[in-house]
Amino acid sequence: MPFGDGTGPVGGGAGRGMGRGRGSFSGAGPSGFCVCPNCGEKVAHKRGIPCFNAKCPKCGTQMVRG
Repeated sequence: MPFGDGTGPVGGGAGRGMGRGRGSFSGAGPSGFCVCPNCGEKVAHKRGIPCFNAKCPKCGTQMVRG
C-alpha cells in the first residue's frame, strides 16, 4: 500500500484496462466490407476511408463497418 509520502510501494494493477481499440469503433483493418444499416447494401471497404465517411450507393445512408 502507498504510504502517502511517496516512499512506499505503488502500483500493483495488472494494466488490463480496455484501452484504445477495444470498443465498438475499433479499427477493423484494411479489408472487409461496409454495410448500409438501412437497406443492407454491402460494398468492399476502401483502405484509408472509414465506412462512416462512405454513403450507400443505393439509398445514400451513411455506411457502417460490417
